[in-house]
Amino acid sequence: MVTTWARDGFCVFAHDAATLAWTNAAHRLAVQVSKDPVMRAANLRHGDTWFVGVDALPNDPDGSIAGVALDGPWAEHIKRPQIWHPAQLSIVYPGYPRQDPDETDANHQYRISRKAAHVDGLLPVGTHRRRYMREPHAFILGLPLNVADAAPLIVWPGSHRIMGAAFRGEIGDKDPTKVDLTDTYHGARRTVFAETEPVPVVAKPGQAILLHRHMLHGVDIWHPQAIAPPEGRMIAYFRPEFSPDAWVDA
Repeated sequence: MVTTWARDGFCVFAHDAATLAWTNAAHRLAVQVSKDPVMRAANLRHGDTWFVGVDALPNDPDGSIAGVALDGPWAEHIKRPQIWHPAQLSIVYPGYPRQDPDETDANHQYRISRKAAHVDGLLPVGTHRRRYMREPHAFILGLPLNVADAAPLIVWPGSHRIMGAAFRGEIGDKDPTKVDLTDTYHGARRTVFAETEPVPVVAKPGQAILLHRHMLHGVDIWHPQAIAPPEGRMIAYFRPEFSPDAWVDA
C-alpha cells in the first residue's frame, strides 16, 4: 500500500497475479457490455462521454467472473460480503465531461472544477432533493480493467475523517436513514475543499484501489494529452452494502 489507511482513507495495492487474472477476465466481458446498443442507450451520460454502468458487469454472487475468483491482497483489509453485487462498469471517453441538455450550468461547472466530488450513498430525495443516506456502503473497491491515465479517480486524502465526523455529529443516536444530511454534507465538503488538496489515483490492471466509505472522491476531466485504449478508460467498482448503523462508524 502506498498510503496510510487511517490517515488518508485510501490504499493502492501493488500488482498481484490473482487480481490481474480477475481483471483480465472482467475486461473481456466489459468490452462486450460497452458495445451492446441497449446497454449504451441506458448508460451513456454527459454527451456520451461517460458510461455510468451501475450493476453492468455480470460477475457471479461470489464475485468471480467467467470462473475466475475475485481475490487479492486487498481482501485482507475488508470483510467480504456474503454476496457481491454486479460491479459498476465505469467507462470514460475522450471529451469528458460534455454538458447534458438537462444539466444546469452550475452542476456542469462543479463536475469540471470540483471533479463532481461526492460521498457515495447520499441520495437526493423528494422535490427539494434533500440528501439522505440510502445506500450504506461498507467500502469502495476499484479494479482498473485497462492501462490508462485518462480521467483518473480523484480523492481528497483524509476527507473521510472530516466527512465522517460531521455525519456522526448530525446523526447522533437517530436512525441514519431518517436524518436529512444535506446541510451537514455541504458544510463538511466545503471544509474539505478549503483544507485538503485533491490528488489523482492512477492504477493499472493487477492493482486495486480501496476507499473508505466516507471518502470524498470524483473523476478528473479528460485532458487533451491523456492516454487510453480505444474502448475508453475502464474501472470496475464494488460497493457492497451493510448495516446503516455500521455506516456511521469511523
